[in-house]
Amino acid sequence: QVQLEESGGGLVQPGGSLRLSCANSGSIDDISTLSWYRQAPGKQRELVATITSGGITHYADSVKGRFTISRDNADNTMYLQMDSLKPEDTAVYYCNRGYYSGDLYVPFGSWRQGTQVTVSS
Repeated sequence: QVQLEESGGGLVQPGGSLRLSCANSGSIDDISTLSWYRQAPGKQRELVATITSGGITHYADSVKGRFTISRDNADNTMYLQMDSLKPEDTAVYYCNRGYYSGDLYVPFGSWRQGTQVTVSS
């Protein structure tokens, strides 16, 4: 059973950092690709970053060089280190599992409540 749960959000000033966690109640060893999404008020949910079981990562252009996705299979947890945060990073952040169909990433897990990140002075 895969039940991913996000945590680590909060209020941070522009230029600050946060680290989000996505924990699974069971092992993540067999989950091939994990991902972070975000949804800002009035906008569609967008893909932020993905990481395969082999550690291959992909980032949205808007977060490249500022965010780092990682996974620790021993702790059954995925992380999103967010540095140099901007007000436009304000959103609810979600984690999920999925797969790549060619260049298209397809999430297929259920969406939980996410964790709120607010970047404001």
